[in-house]
Amino acid sequence: MHEMSLVEGMRRVIEDQARVHAFAQVKVLRVEIGRFACVEKPALEFAFDVVMRGSVAEGARLEMVDLVGRALCYDCMTEVEIAERLSPCPDCGGGRLMPVAGEEMRIKDMEVI
Repeated sequence: MHEMSLVEGMRRVIEDQARVHAFAQVKVLRVEIGRFACVEKPALEFAFDVVMRGSVAEGARLEMVDLVGRALCYDCMTEVEIAERLSPCPDCGGGRLMPVAGEEMRIKDMEVI
């Protein structure tokens, strides 16, 4: 389950920010997750609860924001939204697409006290 290592990385970022900005507790953590990021959301929620124990984010609410998948179609030279990595171009039906967005996962923001 790679979600555990993803959350461990988030914990390091949160702890670093807590030191820099001197906050005591995270109330809400918003994470953006691309459609093609291969993240299992239930596993991420479970890992979040486990990994954040004893940290400034213990008990924080995890909010996951979905990001669409986008690709550049080399047949019509248009950037389009796609539902799956191997979807054809919704504009021209072409199959030569290069994903340009949707693989990312990042902390968007935090509500802290």
